[in-house]
Amino acid sequence: MDIREAKNFSRVMDIKVEVTIQLGSCELPMREIVELTPGAVLQLKQNAKEPVALLVNGKLIAYGEVVVVENNFGVKITELVGDANA
Repeated sequence: MDIREAKNFSRVMDIKVEVTIQLGSCELPMREIVELTPGAVLQLKQNAKEPVALLVNGKLIAYGEVVVVENNFGVKITELVGDANA
């Protein structure tokens, strides 16, 4: 990377992106969705021991494990997902 490319790259470093942690998912019929109440428990397809997915702007970039940091949830990155075309 030459100096011009480095300067161009540095311009995008402050752009905010949406980071999503996907714990799991499930499929439910709409009738069950509208009947949800506080305290309802949804069983996810993901096993509790499986890593969670970290997505940036909807694209999977890593896997990790859920941790608690000062009473807040966090994610410890355990695996970066490589681009097969890189």
